[in-house]
Amino acid sequence: MIRKVQLPLQTLNLIVGFMVWVIISSLLSFMGDDIQVPADKVAIITAIPVVLGSVLRIPIGYYANIFGARIVFLISFILLLFPVYYISEAKTYVDLIIGGLFLGIGGAVFSVGVTSLPKYYPKERHGLVNGVYGLGNLGTAVTSFSAPVIATQIGWSATVKLYLILLLVFAALNLFFGDRKEPKVKTAMMEQIKGVYKNEKLWLFSLLYFITFGSFVAFTVYLPNFLVTNFELTKVDAGMRTAGFIALATFMRPIGGWLADRFNALMLLIIVFAGFTLAAIVLAFSPTFTLYTVGCLVIAMVAGAGNGVIFKLVPQYFNKQAGIVNGIVSMMGGLGGFFPPLLLSYIHSVTGQYSIGFMLLSQVALASLILVLWMIYSDKLSLSSEVFNNTAQGILVTDPKGTIVAINPAFTSVTGFEEEEAVGQKPSILRADRQSPDYYAQMWKSIKETGMWQGEIWNKRKNGETYLQWLNISAVKDKSGEDIRYVGTFSELPEGKAEK
Repeated sequence: MIRKVQLPLQTLNLIVGFMVWVIISSLLSFMGDDIQVPADKVAIITAIPVVLGSVLRIPIGYYANIFGARIVFLISFILLLFPVYYISEAKTYVDLIIGGLFLGIGGAVFSVGVTSLPKYYPKERHGLVNGVYGLGNLGTAVTSFSAPVIATQIGWSATVKLYLILLLVFAALNLFFGDRKEPKVKTAMMEQIKGVYKNEKLWLFSLLYFITFGSFVAFTVYLPNFLVTNFELTKVDAGMRTAGFIALATFMRPIGGWLADRFNALMLLIIVFAGFTLAAIVLAFSPTFTLYTVGCLVIAMVAGAGNGVIFKLVPQYFNKQAGIVNGIVSMMGGLGGFFPPLLLSYIHSVTGQYSIGFMLLSQVALASLILVLWMIYSDKLSLSSEVFNNTAQGILVTDPKGTIVAINPAFTSVTGFEEEEAVGQKPSILRADRQSPDYYAQMWKSIKETGMWQGEIWNKRKNGETYLQWLNISAVKDKSGEDIRYVGTFSELPEGKAEK
């Protein structure tokens, strides 16, 4: 029973965490009535919760593997009580910055579920499961929509205090319904980091999530004030439209994960970043309110779907280090939400418009699209390399002049020649002189005329021992029909009797 409730419980935990994470950005327009907030500090105040919410994702993802989701969620919600209360009593914008920094714990809990929940489901469902957990992003929509409405009735300070009750309730739920028997992984953090930091896919996924989740967070914190100041919407209307953006992006997340379970995830990312590029270009040209809405909705769709797809790929490529990799990737996504608001604010202060910022987003998205294409090509090369290195037959590849340019491990296993001993030599280092010169002449005549030869042949190992093998030689030709390399595959025949 406890195991079955982990997905809904942890998803609700994430909703609560994200609700708390965006308290300030959702209520800043109300707080500004009582607290003097300099115009040049608005972007910093709304973005600062993202800092700790991003950086903490690495240790929280790691400790979720060590102690389990129950303990990490419980402690996180207890710790959040302090900054929430502090913000409710804030008197200056410095108080908002200090309290907002520690609100980051609410955003950091994201890495708990993506580390914990895959333990309960088979690999073919990880995309959907992580996507469903990602529905916790709705927490930002709930606060963006409800907090301004409640604040108009009871004031922003009392509204913030309501979150104290919510945190206590969910701390109790995790205490009683969290899984005490969750499988634990106790590899040292630095050992896990050393095992992954040189893997280029870790940093590629981090960049991609920097764009997808970063865009989601950035638009969440930037839209409310932008819609009020640039399109003169009311605070409540701006909050509702922001909530719509968040809801669409959030519901697209499990759809993206579900699609990634069924189709090639990398091909889906091509669609995602193509959509990003086009939508950002539309926004860059300062469109009408209608076109601006369309551009934002497209970004919501592709950002949400992209988030789901990426967290299908992480456990696929990093099964044993999922906790630390989830933490690093999700940290980069959170930081992706920190820099764009600051950059947009700076660009606007210099140029008086946001066009350059959106054009930069389109170019980064285009670069990401190119990197995804490179990864698809790289995976194909990696597949070829895996087949070459893991086939049970010995393989040697020569250039047109017959000089060995590559061998596989099975070649070394059969012949005894290491790679550095064989590469650069002629295949004649294997010749046992058990066949006549005419035998080899007929072999090469067949290769030149038909492009291949196969048959039994005696060869010798490095230690001089002879053995009988079955050998296939194929010519690889270019488009003009010229031989550019020769590939030999062989296996030792058991009935061949070795001699010295």
